[in-house]
Amino acid sequence: MNKRHKKKPIVLFAILALFLIVFYMFYQEGSLPVDKENQGSEVFVVKKGQGLNSIVKDLSGRHLIRNKVVFFLVIKQMGLEKKIQAGEFRLSKSMTAQDVAQTLTHGTEDVWVTVIEGLRKEEIAQVLGQNMEIDEKEFIEKSREGYLFPDTYLIPKRTSVDNIISIFTANFNAKYTGTLKKQIESKGLTEREALIIASLLEKEAKLPEDKKRVAGILVKRYKEGWLMQLDATIQYALGYQKKTKTWWKKELTVDDIKVDSTYNTYKYRGLPPAPICNPGLESLEAVAEAQIDTPYWYYISDIKGNMHYGVTLGDHNANIKKYLRF
Repeated sequence: MNKRHKKKPIVLFAILALFLIVFYMFYQEGSLPVDKENQGSEVFVVKKGQGLNSIVKDLSGRHLIRNKVVFFLVIKQMGLEKKIQAGEFRLSKSMTAQDVAQTLTHGTEDVWVTVIEGLRKEEIAQVLGQNMEIDEKEFIEKSREGYLFPDTYLIPKRTSVDNIISIFTANFNAKYTGTLKKQIESKGLTEREALIIASLLEKEAKLPEDKKRVAGILVKRYKEGWLMQLDATIQYALGYQKKTKTWWKKELTVDDIKVDSTYNTYKYRGLPPAPICNPGLESLEAVAEAQIDTPYWYYISDIKGNMHYGVTLGDHNANIKKYLRF
């Protein structure tokens, strides 16, 4: 056989061997801890429905893995691509890529809970009770209406009511920023007043542009000492409705309007004594940006949710006749 032909397989073998050695070193180096001397740990959250690419990007961004490509290979090699779970995990820079990958497959006992805007604390207690072990009565007694900030939370399945409330409150404090506080103060409102108005707004208007205008009307009425005359405050005062199994009565009667409660804004001037629900950031921002220079003093919402405004009581009555009476 020709010597040249004998050398060809040897050269190819040598190249392949070199490639394997380089790849092995690349894989080994990329699997090592980012900092084996760092024994501290930090919380890493995998969001519900988060894809593997996004998870790996977050791990790299937090410097919890050395190499994204190697981590992908580790996941594939270990057969874990479909076993990573959503939850909250404690990771350390001293962990190898294999350790990190394996940890992310150990399901935590934390649960995701979504609280939407406009719920009162009794409704939030029900939402929590459906997802975790909690004393709903204790939660209702201890929580403060208005400060249970609507959001999606990762909460330990077995934890105290006090801890759950602190999680909500911490989120409220994080969202109620210094800028927002200054804007609200510039409107001549305290935090308590702003929260109450935002809670009213959550029930009175849906679209952002309507919220700012309605917020302006509510602030004007409050400062002028008007009767606010808001159905939502009556609904809050009436509480749980056994027939419909809801906390918000839809059709109010004449007798309902006469209910003796400090939340009855048809009977007592100014704001109710506390928020009537837990408003979201959009409603708080609408109060901060309330259009108090609006010429309107009245508004109604038709059956489709469209808002109609009036400057005078005559305008208001005309809107009622046109949009609410059939």
